[in-house]
Amino acid sequence: MLTASKSLMPRDPAWRGRLITAAVMVIVLWPMLVQAEFKPWILWDAQSLEATWNFLSSFVPPAHSAEFLQLVLVSSWETIAMATAGMALAMLGAIPLTLLVTEQLSVSRIGTGKVSPLAATLRHGVRALLVLLRSVPELVWALLLVRIVGLGPTAGVIAIALTYCGMLGKVYAEILESSDASACNALLNNGSPRLAALLYGALPESAAELVSYTIYRWECAIRGSVVMGFVGAGGLGQRMDESMKMMAGSELATMLMVFVLLVAGADAVSAMLRRRLA
Repeated sequence: MLTASKSLMPRDPAWRGRLITAAVMVIVLWPMLVQAEFKPWILWDAQSLEATWNFLSSFVPPAHSAEFLQLVLVSSWETIAMATAGMALAMLGAIPLTLLVTEQLSVSRIGTGKVSPLAATLRHGVRALLVLLRSVPELVWALLLVRIVGLGPTAGVIAIALTYCGMLGKVYAEILESSDASACNALLNNGSPRLAALLYGALPESAAELVSYTIYRWECAIRGSVVMGFVGAGGLGQRMDESMKMMAGSELATMLMVFVLLVAGADAVSAMLRRRLA
């Protein structure tokens, strides 16, 4: 009876393919882990555990003096301002670049249906510029700009603007390209300028997705602003770096909690805006 029941059990027809895929992943990933010197067992070394305990025990109790909390509040506001200003500048650069790079908004294809060689060359050049901007992380831009403009939020704002301009321009163009082009084509065929075709043809079709992605990038910009503070770009990250150098765990604990609240607040704002657009 047991043998009969086993023979009636369904057999996965793709088990060989799954096994081969798993083996290939192990074969490909193992050299990468070796090259990256991935050694997680170091975390359980006695010396590492002792250092971890000493560091985490200094977090209690978190710093809560009025003077320190006021300093953290000012730094947090600086971080939000840095992220928001950088995103605003990034959008100012990304929107005109999106107009140039989106084939759906091309005026040269009207009538023939094909983009002219000059317009195609310009479009490839703009795409290359977007690739360049987003290829360099904002942290690297901040490191370079701190040497040029000095310490402070200015370097962070420009760094976010440069990197996120490339990201926003690329994704905006992809969203517009994947949307329904009928309204946009109708406007362009009737002599409408490219900007009007974007505002009244392509934008209403893709507004929810564009806003959702923009808000997501704003959340990322807040996190990035904190990280850039470690290289002298100001804000909460710079205060965290100072506390870590002084091994002030109680101050670091307070700032970590504030950082979590900042990200949670940004997520709440994005969720509210997404509900309004739904």
